[in-house]
Order: sequence, then C-alpha cells, then structure tokens
Amino acid sequence: MTRKKQSRGTCVFCGREMSRGGLSRHLQTCAKRQEAQAAAQGREENIYHLLVESADSPDYWLHLEMRSKATLNDLDKYLRAIWLECCGHLSAFDINGIHYTQVFDDGLGWDNEKSMNVRVDKLFRPGMVIPYEYDFGSTTDLNILVLAERRGKPLSRHPIYLMARNQMEEEYCMECGQPAAYMCLQCFYEREDMACELCEEHAETHECWDYGGPMPLVNSPRVGVCGYTGPAEPPY
Repeated sequence: MTRKKQSRGTCVFCGREMSRGGLSRHLQTCAKRQEAQAAAQGREENIYHLLVESADSPDYWLHLEMRSKATLNDLDKYLRAIWLECCGHLSAFDINGIHYTQVFDDGLGWDNEKSMNVRVDKLFRPGMVIPYEYDFGSTTDLNILVLAERRGKPLSRHPIYLMARNQMEEEYCMECGQPAAYMCLQCFYEREDMACELCEEHAETHECWDYGGPMPLVNSPRVGVCGYTGPAEPPY
C-alpha cells in the first residue's frame, strides 16, 4: 500500500520547505528564527509554540507563536479569520474538563463552562493537546498542541505570529484537467469516483445546484462546509 505524501509548508524565517513534523523540529533550531528573536523589540515574556491541526484532515495545519498575555479569545478570533468563520457560529476550547466558550453559565450547554477571556499563561503548558470546536452543528474539529515555551521578546505586537502553514494541495478540474478553483458538493456526495473539482470556466457552466452551486477551493479544513468560502488568509 502506498503511503500518502505528507503536506508541506515553508518556514517564514528561512524559506525552507518541509513537512509539518519536519517544521516542528526545524523551528526549534532555525538560525533565522533565532536572529529574528534576537532583534525583536519589547519586554520579555513567555511565548508558546503551537501546532494547530485539523482533527479530521491532517493535511491542514498551522505553526504559531502566541504571547502569554494573550487570551483564548485572541486565539479563537485568529482561527476564525484564517480558517473557519462563515456564519458567526459558537466555538469552544476543552481544557482539563472545562469548556471555554462565548456563551456560558446559561444552563443550556456543558456542566463546566467558562469565558474565553482568560490569559493563556494560566492554562498552557508544553505537551498539552487542546481540542477545539467551531460550529456545534456542522462542526470543524481542531487539535491545538502546545509544543514548546520560550522566554523572550515577541516577534510582533500582535498576540499571534504565523511561523508556517500547510501549502494547499493542487487540484485539477474533473472536466478538462486544468487547475481547479472550485468544488461541487453535489458531485462530492453523489459521484462514486469522488471527483468534484472544477476550473473557473467549468464552474460557470456546471449544472449541479442542489447544494447552491460550486464553492471556492481554499486552504482551510472547513472548505465545502456550511457557508464557508474563505478567504483563508491570516488576519495579520
């Protein structure tokens, strides 16, 4: 059986391309990252290296640095902006049996609920794996791994810094073989061969509209779910 090729990404510091796991190791010793840390401005604080990955599709992942003074709410907003936001759904982090969410203590959710407005240095420790849900109906599940913690100056005035992300896998139009930009959900669910990708030209003439027509292919684990259309770009 042929093993599926791992998705790859590029280190923002030195430009090296490698797999998710390779970047987990590389970022700990990257000379260009160390140079950026030495040149950073501001006060020293604890900073966390996070690996965020789709629980269902491991080809989607993010390597992030997060400042200790930032909150779970900051992380939630970042994940929504780069990967998830479509219709203002609720979301939640599950940490040590407590669900950190937007609506809490209303008697309608989990037994142990708290606000996301809590600093991550009160919660995060290296080695933790934190489940996260966006949209409790058509749910996108993520896992957040706290890979490491360093003491130093932040690389940005923002609460989160993107160090690497997966490259979007090339897809090809099922009609003509040209690079695809859209997917047809009706074809995805109904075709036995699972072909559902379309180029711009064939997306315009495609006849399947039971699911609202072709949707954009974007670099997000939420592609094709609910009303999500991207743009799947970092907010800063």
